Amino acid sequence: MRTLSRSCLLLLAAGLCAGAMAQNVYQWKDANGVTHSSDKPPAGQRYETRRIDSHGQQVETAAPAAEVESAECTTARRNLQLLAGKGAVQTDTDGDGKPDKTLSDEERSGQKGLAEAAVKAYCPPAG
Repeated sequence: MRTLSRSCLLLLAAGLCAGAMAQNVYQWKDANGVTHSSDKPPAGQRYETRRIDSHGQQVETAAPAAEVESAECTTARRNLQLLAGKGAVQTDTDGDGKPDKTLSDEERSGQKGLAEAAVKAYCPPAG
């Protein structure tokens, strides 16, 4: 009887360990339609998460994660929206945290170009 109890406990512990040894695998497609898999999720892209056990078997499938926008992307989009608007845009030139200069049309155009480049660099492509 005691041996049977130990055997049951060992089987139960082995089953729990197998679940604990499962890991996430992230899958996504790049802009060319090529599927990639990794143990780390891609930054700023839609991906699927799969839970794989130590034998390579899928444990569970999670729904695709929502596309997450980075803080840099959000800031770049807001800057671009502000610079594309019609109102005056002011900037802080002396570093005191208060705007003290209104951008000229030429300065505004230059800043708008920088904001567009930041959107391209930090935001995932629409797709």
